Amino acid sequence: MSIAERSSPPLQWSLVVPVKVLARAKSRLSGAAGPHRQALALAVAADTVVAALRCEPVRHVIVVTDDPVAAAELGALGALIVPDEPDAGLNPALVYGARRSRMTAPDTGVGAISADLPALRPGELERVLDEASRAPEAFVPDAAGIGTTLYTARPGVPFSPAFGRDSRTAHRARGARELLPGDIDSVRRDVDTLEDLRAALALGTGPRTAAVAALLPALRTSA
Repeated sequence: MSIAERSSPPLQWSLVVPVKVLARAKSRLSGAAGPHRQALALAVAADTVVAALRCEPVRHVIVVTDDPVAAAELGALGALIVPDEPDAGLNPALVYGARRSRMTAPDTGVGAISADLPALRPGELERVLDEASRAPEAFVPDAAGIGTTLYTARPGVPFSPAFGRDSRTAHRARGARELLPGDIDSVRRDVDTLEDLRAALALGTGPRTAAVAALLPALRTSA
């Protein structure tokens, strides 16, 4: 690494967070969450957004959503809200959010991060983004080792996320660098099932998720 590279300021990032319409969110938790499912989905997204905004190298968090309740709450937390104008699935929504980001902040790297990371710790996210700044494209696999929780592209690099079935393999195949620095459990722990939620709670979630989780009988009876 040259002296100029060592002395250059750290790369700043814009993170795009896709948030489903709450009526369709967290369907795999329907049985466990019952009437609290939508509140849980919003709480998880809110804790994710707050942690991302508290991460030092994150300049903007852009939430792509068509849900008015989620838009109002996440916007009040400091996220920039854009509608899912493509309405063509997850990856097109992320590309649209990234395009909007690059219109206003072309000098930042752009990342797509799951909205399902309620235990996210700003310091662990910062560690990952520091690693990501050294690669044109990079990604973090989820805790199961099958999916992806974060995909990044440096400024000027085409933003080509490949979220979906077996996205870890898909991102590898596209040449993105896999990032697995030590002690980033909170960046990898997304929540889709009751067992995922238990694992996130064990790590320590944000206060919104913890408050809704305390209302779930499935968790109260298993304590």
